[in-house]
Amino acid sequence: MIIIGLISGTSADGIDAALCEISGEPPRIQARVLAAMTQPYPAEVRQQVLDTCVPGMSQIDAICQLNYELAEHFAAIVLTLIDRGGMKAADIDLIGSHGQTVWHNILPDGTANATLQLTEAAVLAERTGITTISNFRARDVAAGGQGAPLVSYLDWLLLRHPEHWRAVQNIGGIGNVTFLPPLSDATSSPMSFDTGPGNVLMDAAMTQLTHGSQTYDQDGRMAQSGQADRAWLESLLQHAYYRRQPPKTTGRELFGTEMALQLIEEGQRRGRTSQDIIATLTALTAHSIADAYRRFAPAPMGEVIVAGGGSNNPALLAMLRELVKPAPVLTHEDIGLSSDHKEALLFALLAYETWHARPGNLPALTGARHPVVMGQITPGDNYVGLLKITWC
Repeated sequence: MIIIGLISGTSADGIDAALCEISGEPPRIQARVLAAMTQPYPAEVRQQVLDTCVPGMSQIDAICQLNYELAEHFAAIVLTLIDRGGMKAADIDLIGSHGQTVWHNILPDGTANATLQLTEAAVLAERTGITTISNFRARDVAAGGQGAPLVSYLDWLLLRHPEHWRAVQNIGGIGNVTFLPPLSDATSSPMSFDTGPGNVLMDAAMTQLTHGSQTYDQDGRMAQSGQADRAWLESLLQHAYYRRQPPKTTGRELFGTEMALQLIEEGQRRGRTSQDIIATLTALTAHSIADAYRRFAPAPMGEVIVAGGGSNNPALLAMLRELVKPAPVLTHEDIGLSSDHKEALLFALLAYETWHARPGNLPALTGARHPVVMGQITPGDNYVGLLKITWC
């Protein structure tokens, strides 16, 4: 099948889209990206998303409107990607849309009881004519899971090493890891959870400290020109989230703009420069990841494979390499995958599994009580024909 996967992550910086060809069934699924692109949000749309993630700033009329406005942006990138891929809308079987997470509700005991992703699937189906599958996380949460990190399903299918354990570390807005047993190990189970902040605190701090002229630390230059405050870093690592047992998830409701602003004030009280503050927040991401490995990894890791925007930050990767050695730290490009478009590929893959009535979660990874078929199907113009091809 030809499927377009769509996602905007916790950083809310834009939409990732991947035009994918997928065939087979687990455990022998073949998936490849035929074309991909990223479209940044207009500045005012990104700000609307960020405001929606902050209690006290959210308004129901604005949330309602944003749900539809985001869908128009998602639909536009679908049509652009189809054109760039040399295809027509009629050539596409499905759209798998994660949408934009604006709230992920975690109770004091660490369980998730609600999650909200915006981007109205009806608009996508109407603008493109393509059957759209969306709202994947909700079913896992309904089954007692964390609803995340769903990318671990792709890791399990495609990234196990023949002989040694791998840590597959995504560093988007939030960091998440999947510990994968080797193919030679038929008894061990994978483990997956959110490690804590990825880029979210760094990005929010960069935006504030540069008065909006820079929304992220390009090439880690700000961090490299500063000095991490070791005493401050040690105190930040005492946050209760890092000690919480997996499965666990988090998001902007905990590690978000509000925390970043508080940390900027604290850094300034400590007499730290803007460069030192970014260096310390970068170190927090690296150390919280390495700390999660020490606390929770079921076996020594033979490799660490990094994806997400953080894989493009040399300062962050240098810190992480030092902390997890002797395990080498590689990027997805080193093993033939795109770091930038992996999550878009994931939601194409989840749409494929949903269409074939197969579960898209692994309870060992999300904590759900049982496997579930995920997502909600919004018929497009091709819906009846696709049913006949697939099921008749």
